Amino acid sequence: MPSGLVALFDDVAVIARTAAASVDDIAAAAGRAGSKTAGVVIDDAAVTPSYVTGLSPARELPIIWKITKGSFFNKLVILLPGAILLSEFLPWLIIWILMLGGAFLCYEGAEKVLEKLGGAKHGKTLEDEIKDPAEFENQRVAGAVRTDLILSAEIMAITLNEIDLDVWWERGLALALVAIVVTVVVYGTVALIVKMDDVGLHLTKQDSSFAQKFGQFLVNAVPKLLVALSFIGTVAMLWVGGGIIVHGTHEVGFDLLYDIAHGAEYAVKGATGALGGVAGWFTYAAISAAIGLAFGAVIAFVLHNVLKVGHGEEAEGAH
Repeated sequence: MPSGLVALFDDVAVIARTAAASVDDIAAAAGRAGSKTAGVVIDDAAVTPSYVTGLSPARELPIIWKITKGSFFNKLVILLPGAILLSEFLPWLIIWILMLGGAFLCYEGAEKVLEKLGGAKHGKTLEDEIKDPAEFENQRVAGAVRTDLILSAEIMAITLNEIDLDVWWERGLALALVAIVVTVVVYGTVALIVKMDDVGLHLTKQDSSFAQKFGQFLVNAVPKLLVALSFIGTVAMLWVGGGIIVHGTHEVGFDLLYDIAHGAEYAVKGATGALGGVAGWFTYAAISAAIGLAFGAVIAFVLHNVLKVGHGEEAEGAH
């Protein structure tokens, strides 16, 4: 009897060690995959503050919370089951979904660059009079959740492509972990950004001169921070989107873009000595962004000038 009990404890210990190893594997896989989604996460954080622009400060956090709940639903209810089924039965399709998402990022980034260079703006503008604040808020939230769905799909696809776990439930846990962490980080950061000026304004009314100066600094910093985030988000979209296209085309047998990007990376890396790693990475990122810009500009041209997509919205926004 004692030997049987000892054997049972030994079996339990083996199961516990195996479970612990699985948890470590899942956490490590989620961490590796999460780092690969950085560009999309930056873009998500850069885009979201625009959805509360022009609305009452009292509604900013409630709106962000609505978008956050929508993002959790997108990732955990809509995308997670689909990603698990895809990895289990159609793993070859992941690279094509990745490239589709990469093409979308290239298009979004290129359109922003073209608009900055004086191109036509597409979509509604904030200059329109807000006749029904509640309806306008609902439209903003719905638009943000739709955008989040696309970016979340790209995050999940990147994660799925990076993790190397054989068991479907381990892949599911890794995906869920990345989804939760990314959502909390993105929308927590957005909440801090959009309320930073309110905090600054509160501090400017305090008795302490240090608090007043720091508050004024925050008030002055927010517009510049939003501009910087917009720029960083655009660069991140082009870099990530272009990089996905480069690696995706290589995976399906078209090596030209891959050879150009990595050839330049290795050449710079070999010529810059101690700084080779950083210089090589920046070279690869810059070429990926340039490829993304060119690819996205072609998509934008076809959509807006050939298929005439967006012209009705542009006219509507101009009134």
